[in-house]
Amino acid sequence: MTQPKVAPSPAHPLAGVLWMLAAGLSFVVMTALVKSLGHRIPAQQAAFLRYVMGLVFVLPMLRPILETRFTARRIGLFALRGMLHAAGVMLWFFAMTRIPLAELTALNYLSPIFVTIGAALFLGEHLAIRRIAAISVALIGAVVILRPGFRELEPGHIAMLVAATIFSFSYLLAKVLADEVSPVVVVSMLSVWVAIGLTPFAIAVWVRPTPYELAMLFGVACFATAGHLMMTFALRAAPLTVTQPVTFLQLVWATLMGYLLFHESVDMWVLIGAGLILGAISFITWREAVVRRRGITPPSPATKV
Repeated sequence: MTQPKVAPSPAHPLAGVLWMLAAGLSFVVMTALVKSLGHRIPAQQAAFLRYVMGLVFVLPMLRPILETRFTARRIGLFALRGMLHAAGVMLWFFAMTRIPLAELTALNYLSPIFVTIGAALFLGEHLAIRRIAAISVALIGAVVILRPGFRELEPGHIAMLVAATIFSFSYLLAKVLADEVSPVVVVSMLSVWVAIGLTPFAIAVWVRPTPYELAMLFGVACFATAGHLMMTFALRAAPLTVTQPVTFLQLVWATLMGYLLFHESVDMWVLIGAGLILGAISFITWREAVVRRRGITPPSPATKV
């Protein structure tokens, strides 16, 4: 006797949009907190403290972790993802203190594009002509943002490009692991392994943090966790085709915070380039919904630390 199919939960587009708005704002506040710390705390140490403090949020997840069967293969994949993500996080923290918030946010939109490319190369997903065209538009958007030859590229720009690439590989590994174990375990193991991976790098450059700096980094951990949680609520409430375009407002928040808090100029080329990238991501997401295939392109905030 066949089991009756469980009806999918009803969509709530407005709730999904509001949750995604809040998630994007949380991620931008997290970035602003890191930027406000300045250069005194090395990027490796700041990233390490963020993840160590964030381990407190893993405690409620201990039961599903203990109930999971950890094979040698799974441990290897968790460790590989953690080491890759640790490298990406260090580069991301470095970039956050060296380039404007709007540029950092815009370049981070490239991660879903790199995920799409990686899925075709390593997971065998079909790369249709429309996807290739969308990827080309996104890469043009990156060139518009960076404008090589027309201005000097900062080390922060290079670091952010490499970080976006690394985060895409981390997401692909997460996709493989999520097919085998609970998503809660995937998230928890990432926090644990990233903290382990960052430990030697943090020790090598350690400076004594002040109570203020520790409080700020704990705030980073809180806003990062809240952002991921609200993003999950958004994806449960409404389809990606509804919530994905809302992520563009994250660039608006970043531009406003950069202008008001850090006196960063508003660069129209960055906004135009980001619009091209996000338009490409939204098109890919829409096409996935149209052909009713399981998409691999994550929403932009999904690749955040």
